[in-house]
Formats: sequence, structure tokens, C-alpha cells
Amino acid sequence: MSPSTVTEPQVETLLTGLLLGESPRWHDGRLWFSDWGAGEIMTVDPAGAHETILPVRALPFSLDFLPDGRMLIVANSAVLCREADGAVRPYADLSALSTKPWNEIVIDGRGNAYVNTINFDFPGGAFQPGIVALVTPDGRVRQVADDVAFPNGMAVTPDNATLILAESYGNRLTAFDIDADGGLSGRRVWATLEGCYPDGICLDAEGAVWYADVPNRRCVRVSAGGAVLQSVAVDRGCFACMLGGADGRTLFILAAEWHGVTDSPVQTGVVLTARVSVPAAGWP
Repeated sequence: MSPSTVTEPQVETLLTGLLLGESPRWHDGRLWFSDWGAGEIMTVDPAGAHETILPVRALPFSLDFLPDGRMLIVANSAVLCREADGAVRPYADLSALSTKPWNEIVIDGRGNAYVNTINFDFPGGAFQPGIVALVTPDGRVRQVADDVAFPNGMAVTPDNATLILAESYGNRLTAFDIDADGGLSGRRVWATLEGCYPDGICLDAEGAVWYADVPNRRCVRVSAGGAVLQSVAVDRGCFACMLGGADGRTLFILAAEWHGVTDSPVQTGVVLTARVSVPAAGWP
């Protein structure tokens, strides 16, 4: 797999001083993300002004936004909802499906939330396949996929028809059809990524996927099948990426040096930006 001849964009630093940024979402003119090391949900705007929104005492934890603007937060085995007034209340309980770390969340345009778990203790625990759960708008929970190899980032196409999932240990992106009741079917390999370890992902308006790769220290844009369209190399591990900005053409990259889980984390986490030619999926 070799990059195309597209010129690699220049990388700029927007924010420093993080421990481990994850789960970025572009919403309401700002990038929202989790700092796993600090236990905080934060925002940063295109000028670099940043704000701590909410403490979260869990590891890992992730976030996404319902169609009405409320934020869902996955913390341990709970899904929490941050209301418009800032109040946080319980939304759903995932513990009946797994008490292992729940990793990522993505919400479709109908308010269905998909949450995945690696389903084993990391690091140090023996590997076992992960699962994907569906949380419906009324808070009901059910398993909709299994046998996924360290599920990570997820994205839903703007037509709410397809969910794409990064399997970090499977070196692939996997796609599912989204059924009328929110269930997942038609599982297939969307892209084989030999030697790559996809983490956080996002979709662009041409149907390509950007994925972050920690060991290879880059973000890569691929088409269905895995052909590399563009890549952005940085000097540390890339944990997640998200398209946003005023025109949807800024690729925000959450990166950090990875030394494993440690009691003495170092503030190597950054938010980087790169200008790209194709905007985010669904951009007006």
C-alpha cells in the first residue's frame, strides 16, 4: 500500500499540553474532544481558544452529539446525557452486555447511538473479540455486532445507511448496513489495511475515510478497498481525526507520544490541523 502523488498538507499545531486526546467531534463551531489522561471533556476553536467543559472520571471515555444537540458520554459501562442546560443525567446502562471498557460512540441522524467495547482488560488482559451495542433514543440497549478485533473509531454515512468501524487488531475497516430498526447486517470488509492499525476515523464528502494510526504516526485517507488517497505524517502517534472548521476542510488530528498506560503520564498530547481539499461528509 503506497500513498498517491497528492501533496501532503502542511501540519500546524493548534493546541498543546494535553495528556491523551481522543473522540474528537466538530460541533457548534468548535472541536470537542476527550482528554483521557486529564479526565476532561474539552473544546478548542479554530483560533486555539480552549475550554474545559466537564470532568469525567473514567478511562476510556468518549462523546458524540444527538441530533437535538445534547451530548452523550460513554463512561465505564454507562451512557450519560449532557442536557442543553449543562446538567448530566443517566441515559443508558451497558453493563448487562459487558463490564469491560466501552471505547467509542457514534450517533446517526435518527438518534441511534452505537457504542463498542474491546471486551477485555487493556493492557495486560488476554484478548477476546469485542462487540457493538445499539442504544435507541428511548434508552433501550441491545447487542448488534460481535467478533470484532479491538473495535475503535466508528462513522455513519450521511444517509444513515452504513456504519464503518475500525478494527485495530484486524488491520481493517469493516462496514455494516444499518437496518430500519437500527440493527446491523451485511457485514463486509470495507478496506484492508495491511500493516496499519486504524484508530479514530471520519468520513469525507467523497465517501473516503480518514483514519488515525498510532504506531505508524500518521493519518491516512483511503477509498473503499483500501487504496491510499492521501496521508499526513506527524512526529507522534495519531489517535483520532475529525474533519471540521468553517468550510469542513480542516483535518483535526489528536496525537501524543504513546508509552503505554503509566501512573506518570506526560503532556505530549496535541491538537494538530491540516488543510485538505475534500470537506467532511454531509457538509452543506
